[in-house]
Amino acid sequence: MESAPYEIRRIFGLLFICVAIAVAISSVTSEILFLNNFSGYTHGLVWFGVFGLVFGYYFLHFKEKLSLIRNRMKNSLIWPLYVKILNGFCWALPFVLIGVFPQYFQYLILIGIGLGNLSTYFFMMSFSKQKNNEQFLIGLTALIVIPIAILIDTSIFEYRQDIAILLSRLLISVSYFTGGIYAIFYKIKMS
Repeated sequence: MESAPYEIRRIFGLLFICVAIAVAISSVTSEILFLNNFSGYTHGLVWFGVFGLVFGYYFLHFKEKLSLIRNRMKNSLIWPLYVKILNGFCWALPFVLIGVFPQYFQYLILIGIGLGNLSTYFFMMSFSKQKNNEQFLIGLTALIVIPIAILIDTSIFEYRQDIAILLSRLLISVSYFTGGIYAIFYKIKMS
């Protein structure tokens, strides 16, 4: 029988891989729709549909593990209020800034994922005494790929913004996939 901490890490690893798969499939499908001049609302339908299918499948097969997911997520309830607010800002502020700076949305999404996951990692380590390295990897990878996204956007695909946006979204997928693979295959004790 696997230890509960490893099982929780594995379940989260699969969850992160589901995010990666859903983002990748939705991104590629949106690009195909764009190239074939489908209307804008179909992109939203694709994103909701793909995420619904991927996570529907995930939760149907792991519904007995939902309590493990809830228990890990409940750890943030013991944090002081200022820490919860700071963590919320790390997650939300970059996404809010998309409304102010829409031309930078692909970078702001990566910043939000990066800062959100890193802040959660450090707060979980400090206040909940948990070291969720997979979350650290997701956040770090998201921040590290920002220069790649900028290079893609400003030089390599400067005149094909649809491809630049697609590749930026795939970098989000890479970030989650990296953390998911780590969580599944790296068997270390969670402290």
